[in-house]
Amino acid sequence: MSSDARSLAASVRSGERSAVDVLEEHLSRIDEREGDVHAFNLVTAESARAEAADVDARVAAGEDPGPLAGVPVALKDNLCTDGVPTTCSSRILEGWCPPYDATVVTRLAAAGAVAVGKTNLDEFAMGSSTENSAFGPTRNPHDLTRVPGGSSGGSAAAVAAGFSAISLGSDTGGSIRQPAALCGVVGVKPTYGLVSRLGLVAFGSSLDQIGPFTTTVADAALVCEVIGGHDPGDSTSLPQAFPSVSDHLDDGVDGLRVGIITEMMGEGISPDVAARVRAAADALAAAGATVEEVSIPALTFGLSAYYLVAPAEASSNLARYDGVRYGNRVDAPTAGEMMEATRTAGFGDEVKRRIMLGTYALSAGYYDAFYGKALKVRTLIRNDFDAAYERFDALISPTSPTTAFAFGDKTADPLQMYLNDVCTIPTNLAGHPAMSLPFGVGDDGLPVGVQVLAPALGEVAMFRVASVLESSLASSGPVAS
Repeated sequence: MSSDARSLAASVRSGERSAVDVLEEHLSRIDEREGDVHAFNLVTAESARAEAADVDARVAAGEDPGPLAGVPVALKDNLCTDGVPTTCSSRILEGWCPPYDATVVTRLAAAGAVAVGKTNLDEFAMGSSTENSAFGPTRNPHDLTRVPGGSSGGSAAAVAAGFSAISLGSDTGGSIRQPAALCGVVGVKPTYGLVSRLGLVAFGSSLDQIGPFTTTVADAALVCEVIGGHDPGDSTSLPQAFPSVSDHLDDGVDGLRVGIITEMMGEGISPDVAARVRAAADALAAAGATVEEVSIPALTFGLSAYYLVAPAEASSNLARYDGVRYGNRVDAPTAGEMMEATRTAGFGDEVKRRIMLGTYALSAGYYDAFYGKALKVRTLIRNDFDAAYERFDALISPTSPTTAFAFGDKTADPLQMYLNDVCTIPTNLAGHPAMSLPFGVGDDGLPVGVQVLAPALGEVAMFRVASVLESSLASSGPVAS
């Protein structure tokens, strides 16, 4: 039986299969492999069974439960779920149950999806390997000795392992696209503001965006359309619907102009990864696109700017975890000592590192030199992207510089870990959409992701390019470089 979301939903809506049977198949896979993979912080099997039974009852009554009827979905554990623990993989929020659902969770349920659990992540979404979770690492289903990427490693692994047909993650500097690449699934970061952030526990408020992991480009398009669109509860939400990307998946790329980003094809990019991007460029050219290299000079400053902007916003957002307003509390004689003890016990090393970095960048005497300058670089990056998009409809690059690396390879050197996001960060700084899709394997036989980028609200062109690449790979097979 096909396990893509569209096929599963169609079979449930028609009565060919029951949502309960679909769910039990996925729960069985979780029982078999979750002990090795650790994609979840919490599996909500009983509530999922109740949701699936409700879907079946609606079908039996002649109702249409929605476009994702009976489709199992896994939710990153920084998305609020009413009455269900939401920890951000941090001790400071261990056991906390939100009093409401995130908007995206509500919209998935309204479309008939069945939530199977909350997935593991780097603590407060700060990391590129899901090694920073307070509850232990997630492992890559393709090779249990390798990382799944991060910060949404649990969500990517859940789809790659077949634990859920779809999952949601959040992307602040590549946290959907990079694990999608390492786990061999599709991952999408939409235009900033097209998907509500209400109920997403904030990391970097001007950078965060929610998006899906799926096994196919068509499933990703459908999920984006379900979760996207205006939300009056989110002040950054754009006042429009998500583009009808599903209607354009078969349009092809004949006449489209696609640029290969020069700055993302050189130093630091593994030759086998670069070879797969060139193969993707050849496939697009063969399908009728005009493909040329394009230089976007300011991208070389992306990593430096991001690691000032994002920690500064994190420093502000995480100030609320003080032992009084949110999270766990460690008692001490004075309020100051209580806050220090609470944060010392509650936050992991990477979160503390970024809070301190952000606090320093925002401090008097350093604000202009660091944070202010980073904002100017952010504008430069956006301007250089805009210049490129005057010539091109979409761009392509590697998603991650390498295939999945081994546990412990980069934990001793934070800079080496940060470099994993060098290809994805610029899009977050610009607020543009981008997605990763699997395009063959590297020399080690592990998945390689190709990134497709587009201008703000350019999701239609982005999905057209991705759909052609997916089709070309299906016809040629996943060959090594």
